[in-house]
Amino acid sequence: MKRLVLIFCAALAIAFAGCSGNNAAELYETAQLEELQQNHEHAMSIYQEIIEKYPEGKHAENARARLSAMKKEK
Repeated sequence: MKRLVLIFCAALAIAFAGCSGNNAAELYETAQLEELQQNHEHAMSIYQEIIEKYPEGKHAENARARLSAMKKEK
């Protein structure tokens, strides 16, 4: 019985970890799609979210560059 409870708890933890939200790569891809669809304001807000949530990652660096370029285009 204890073994079954442990297996259930482990499966539950894995399931919740998979639903923990968007990671930087997913957010960056979404921002790119929004930009391609001419939804510039939404793309900019997603790029900003990447910068705030993942400031040290490679996607944050790319997001900063895109955000800067988009602001210059305005």
